Amino acid sequence: MPDPIDTYWQLRLERCKTSLEKNNFEVFMAADTRSAGAIFLKDILPGIKVNSAAWGDSMTMLATGVLDIVKSNPGIQLIDPFDAQASPQERLERRRQALLTDLFLTGSNAVTETGVLVNLDMVGNRVAGIIFGPRHVVLFIGRNKIVPTLDEAMQRVKNYAAPANAIRHPGLKTPCMKTAVCMDCSSPDRICNTWCITEKCFPKGRIKIILIDQDLGL
Repeated sequence: MPDPIDTYWQLRLERCKTSLEKNNFEVFMAADTRSAGAIFLKDILPGIKVNSAAWGDSMTMLATGVLDIVKSNPGIQLIDPFDAQASPQERLERRRQALLTDLFLTGSNAVTETGVLVNLDMVGNRVAGIIFGPRHVVLFIGRNKIVPTLDEAMQRVKNYAAPANAIRHPGLKTPCMKTAVCMDCSSPDRICNTWCITEKCFPKGRIKIILIDQDLGL
């Protein structure tokens, strides 16, 4: 007898995939982070022309190992906006440069079962890359990011993903780091500044999504 939990997630993932495809995203399914990396290497990368690449902060994307795949490719210039050795001004400039690359890698804060991506950013470089600029975007999304509706997606982001992300960066000082819920703060370190709700992909197939049957990231 199939494991009921496995079947439950398979059904939800397939429903989400169907909805995303109706909204012009190109969608792949992966059993785990390792297979997600393999899909990127074998099914996505050979089909797109990539001379330059960059990435937006994503624990899920990093867990798949795709950044190492891109770094090891001598034909791809990787712009690293998070290089700890670079000055803050240089990192900001690299985030601008990332918007002109051939490939942008990141994740998503939430995705609805109706096929809508929901993201919230501090600086805006991640959502900017998703919206426009890079010729190709690949998103890596764990099953825990799936929610039924837009309202639930926004609640997930504000009251879970955002506080948890703030806590992940101990140099920040926001109220949610102590309360674990959004306080709609005015802190200079506020990470909830720019919403991005992507209802459909334009042009069709520009954004490719790998749905992963694991709980990943925040």
